Amino acid sequence: MPKIMKTIEISEFGGPEVLTAGEREKPEPAASEVLIEVAAAGVNGPDIVQRRGHYPPPPGASDLLGLEVSGTIVAVGSDVADWKAGDQVCGLTNGGGYAEFVAVEAAHCLPIPDGVALVDAAGLPETLFTVWNNVFLNRDIPEGGLLLVHGGAGGIGSTAIQLGKAFGLRVFATSGKPEGCQFCEELGAERAINYREEDFVEIVKAAGGADIIIDIIGGDYIARNISAAKPDSLIVQLAFNKGSKVEINLMPVMLKRLTYTGSTLRPRSKEFKAEIAADLKKRVWPLFGKGQFKTLTHRTFAIEDVRAAHEMMEQAAHRGKILLTP
Repeated sequence: MPKIMKTIEISEFGGPEVLTAGEREKPEPAASEVLIEVAAAGVNGPDIVQRRGHYPPPPGASDLLGLEVSGTIVAVGSDVADWKAGDQVCGLTNGGGYAEFVAVEAAHCLPIPDGVALVDAAGLPETLFTVWNNVFLNRDIPEGGLLLVHGGAGGIGSTAIQLGKAFGLRVFATSGKPEGCQFCEELGAERAINYREEDFVEIVKAAGGADIIIDIIGGDYIARNISAAKPDSLIVQLAFNKGSKVEINLMPVMLKRLTYTGSTLRPRSKEFKAEIAADLKKRVWPLFGKGQFKTLTHRTFAIEDVRAAHEMMEQAAHRGKILLTP
């Protein structure tokens, strides 16, 4: 194997133009890690935020972008027993995916699901770990409850729609384009709401209110989500595309006994991420073979075209996942 690998670097914080080609020494796996030769890396919202200078990697993590990859294991650490060189996997990283090789915690890797191509599997870990952790892990899901998913055509949204449908929830989703709404309904959403033409609050309240809301928008959606939620429901904030500083009336949170929460996955402990991976393998991986969950690759870019991939992500001009191939 080469000692030097190609990478994508951030020359300075800013727009897509700051992403440049670079070279570094190939990493060596720690005792609990595997070294993956990258077949593809996912492009995600946190990559955009980190590129702008607002999402620093946790201590000890690579400063390179890329929080999920698929590929072939080429070396294993001394404590790794579950994987061997030659195994094909997808995995959640703490950074470093925008490169030819990346070291990943062995317990954060999963086998390529039945019927899934190696490259397409790169789009699975980040969104599945995120949605599963926030909505399904160690929670009682109300049978027939209503799940409202904002940004239904994106990576988080399309994952949430499929999981909600597979686990017995009614799913409503929002999108700003007719083709995005159609995409959501094709994935299993009972109702897709074009937020440019319709009021999701009134539509959801007419359906009895939401039991669970997944939001990446923030801004004025925060108060509107509280209005759309039914008593004893859960609102999960995963991003703030319209801003995180708002003035709202919190009285309905108390009167409805709402749980309003949010999280970022990257800083969580490796033990917690291993718990998510094990639960996904047990409860979600069988869905692929049954046709109840599928990968949704919108477009694959050569890694040299990373700037174009980031521009597409920022413009929300995608349905499903955007991938890079080295």
